[in-house]
Amino acid sequence: MKGTERELEEKFRNAVRRAGGRAYKFISPGNAGVPDRLVVLPGGRCGFVELKRPGECPRADQRLQIRRLTELGCVAAVIDRESQIPGVLAAIRREQEDRREEDGI
Repeated sequence: MKGTERELEEKFRNAVRRAGGRAYKFISPGNAGVPDRLVVLPGGRCGFVELKRPGECPRADQRLQIRRLTELGCVAAVIDRESQIPGVLAAIRREQEDRREEDGI
């Protein structure tokens, strides 16, 4: 497969910027395997994204952290292809909207 994780990460950051958001590099000392990026989109919509080389799967510690985040109600996704970027950004937008509806906001 073509491309590197670095190239995919750059495309992802650019897509988030075009959506009006920020993709912060997420590092949490003492918590191995946390996703690479904390994404914040307009309207307070947030999610976590792990970026991998094309065809690469998350490590066991990354799968654990992603599962923990989703169990807490967060959007947490793994991207290994550029074509996945729009769907993940849409999921982050949608998740926050769904929560507001559930809360009656």
